[in-house]
Amino acid sequence: MSKPRRRFRRIHGILLLDKPRGLSSNQALQRVRHLFEAEKAGHTGSLDPLATGLLPVCFGEATKIAGGLLGARKAYDTVARLGIVTDTDDADGQPLRERPVPALDVGRLDGALGALTGRIQQRPPIYSALKRGGEPLYAKARRGESIEIEPRPVDVHAFELQSAADLLDGLLDNGAPPQLRLHVECGSGTYVRSLVRDLGEALGCGAHVAELRRLWVDPFREPRMWTLDALQALAQRGQGALDACLLPIETGMTAWPEVRLSAPQALALSFGRTVEGGFSPRGEVGVFDAGGRALGLGDIDDGGRLRPKRLFSWAVSQPGQAPA
Repeated sequence: MSKPRRRFRRIHGILLLDKPRGLSSNQALQRVRHLFEAEKAGHTGSLDPLATGLLPVCFGEATKIAGGLLGARKAYDTVARLGIVTDTDDADGQPLRERPVPALDVGRLDGALGALTGRIQQRPPIYSALKRGGEPLYAKARRGESIEIEPRPVDVHAFELQSAADLLDGLLDNGAPPQLRLHVECGSGTYVRSLVRDLGEALGCGAHVAELRRLWVDPFREPRMWTLDALQALAQRGQGALDACLLPIETGMTAWPEVRLSAPQALALSFGRTVEGGFSPRGEVGVFDAGGRALGLGDIDDGGRLRPKRLFSWAVSQPGQAPA
């Protein structure tokens, strides 16, 4: 006798997942989606399998704002292992070369970190999800293809030393690996693996990421994260217990300027109409009703007119309805 077909449901909201080490972001997403029995879900910005920490997962209509979260500022703690360069720029890769670690002091470290802070040109890792010709670079790299990647501008807001006690105290003979504990805050498109790789080259010894944890993603600066184990335990208590972990869509919309509409204006927008009203600022905005419920994303033109861009399902009038 065949098993009954699993039914997925429409749910909307944002889950702040604490991704475990060893899973890709997509693998973690699929586990969460099945736990919630969600019809639609997507994550906002991949974490490498080695990495842990905050992975916002958008369910249902929240996927329409995922792009804004993808481009948000992020923070990480990382451990840089000095003296060994790998093909992936992290500990999951194969070693390419090994070099001795020179004597270091705070001044030299601060100088190297400072040179990699601000608006910089960065060459992404060869093993990355960036696409060329419609195919991820990591797929080409695994086939042994020669890949040239042009540097691109990224924003590194902070690249700071947290700990390097063994190195600075000259205790490298104590058996501990030569490593630096670092804090990074950066904008969209920045690779921490590339920062660590370039830091190692600046220090003359090479380096790779041994550990990486994402701490926060704007606007979730102090996130209450949920592990897969915790979610699995809640799933035993029913869907209500899981749904209580979800944040409302409104919590993810602070990156957009807020525009509030009266009931007649919201109705007009729901029919795809342009709404007059001298709105500001120009560009993409978050649209809300008078009570503060999110309706979706809109766009304000030079004349202060608001046009719908990506409205949520509950803000779109259905066929057969007539505008007031």
